[in-house]
Amino acid sequence: MKEPKVLVISTEVIPYMPETDMSFLAFESAKLAFNNGMQTRIFMPRFGVVNERRHQLHEVIRLSGINLIIDDIDMPLIIKVASIPKERMQVYFIDNDDYFKRKAVFTDEDNILFEDNDERIIFFTKGVIETVKKLNWDPDIIHLNGWMTSLIPLYLREYYKDDALFKDSKIITALYDDGFEGAINHDISRKVAFDQIAPSHLTTIATPNFINLQKLAIEKSDSVIFAQQNVSEELKKFVSEQAKPALEYHGREDFAAAYLEFYKKHIK
Repeated sequence: MKEPKVLVISTEVIPYMPETDMSFLAFESAKLAFNNGMQTRIFMPRFGVVNERRHQLHEVIRLSGINLIIDDIDMPLIIKVASIPKERMQVYFIDNDDYFKRKAVFTDEDNILFEDNDERIIFFTKGVIETVKKLNWDPDIIHLNGWMTSLIPLYLREYYKDDALFKDSKIITALYDDGFEGAINHDISRKVAFDQIAPSHLTTIATPNFINLQKLAIEKSDSVIFAQQNVSEELKKFVSEQAKPALEYHGREDFAAAYLEFYKKHIK
């Protein structure tokens, strides 16, 4: 039997971002899979707050150099990589000067959401998937962390639905209380539809707020993990209505066995 492959995609991963439940669990779930005989890859955005020198990021020329079309505009994709200290695991960073060079994550100094967060999400989504394709690496499990990953299930199930590399991949969306006030750019539906994704798949994000982005991810995922205790009641109800298999919340002290067993249920 071949080694199972687990692709962990996260907005945050320690030690590259401050420690939160998400950055901790993204790292630890990948480490857990790796230490139990699974191949792992970790992807995250190369936000401008990530210190490239301290963490020894370097560009992977063979993976960079392609352009992603975002709303009919060519945007160059840059792939950088770093090795997690004391671990035999690498983290791949999706980068682009227009979208990720700024020294901030999602909001400006006045805590206002960036106007181009919609395009940043689309770019990150396509950047991860195109890079995995270039690596020719067929994941058994795709474990998503953070609302910036919320379009990945939609793109895999629609835009890349005929790609053999992902035909057997199971998508797990981890739910956190990492919300934001208001909504991102309402043009996101039009820009996603530019990729020939039917508008009928986008009704959930007619208002692209945090809850609706998460609902869209849940709709197109195979299962859900409640990664924090304080996930919104609306999302909990939606998971139940969608009849998605769900792993209930486990704290840092006892998540490992539960996550590993949940992974194994997704592997043929």
